Amino acid sequence: MTNNIHYSELANLDNVINENMNLLQELNHGAYNHDRIRSYLEKITGTKIDASVEIRLPFYTDYGRNIHLGKNVFINQGVTLVDLGGIYIGDKVLIGPKVTIISVNHPLNPENRRSVELKPVHIADNVWIGANAIILPGVTIEENAVVAAGAVVTKDVAKNTVVAGSPAKIIKTI
Repeated sequence: MTNNIHYSELANLDNVINENMNLLQELNHGAYNHDRIRSYLEKITGTKIDASVEIRLPFYTDYGRNIHLGKNVFINQGVTLVDLGGIYIGDKVLIGPKVTIISVNHPLNPENRRSVELKPVHIADNVWIGANAIILPGVTIEENAVVAAGAVVTKDVAKNTVVAGSPAKIIKTI
């Protein structure tokens, strides 16, 4: 599913974005325990985050309100979630350092390029995403899949597979 939004319509989101930028600035420049980090993330996402979720700092997001986290999720340091289009992370997911997950793109047509296309990303239970991987808009990663470090995932990943490379391709079945 793709939703298109022109930049002029994004002005309505400015209050949330500005509030969350301030919260992220505080969060990423303080020394906090896991409970305090989750407390900040609950404000940023506007949802309750399970006590089993662990997120290492720094942590980055553009919007925050469209991040959905399951239980027993581990997100390592330097992760960026561009979530305006929605990012859905299942249970027992491991996300390595400096991973980028993107749910927003721009149209190729130069006349519409100042618009954005929103395509949610879905990451199923028990997925492992290696360091510096990039997950692009609209991708679904099914259960038990592994995304190798540095992979650029442009298409859906089937359950119980390992993908690597740019663009990511199946290299192994688990």
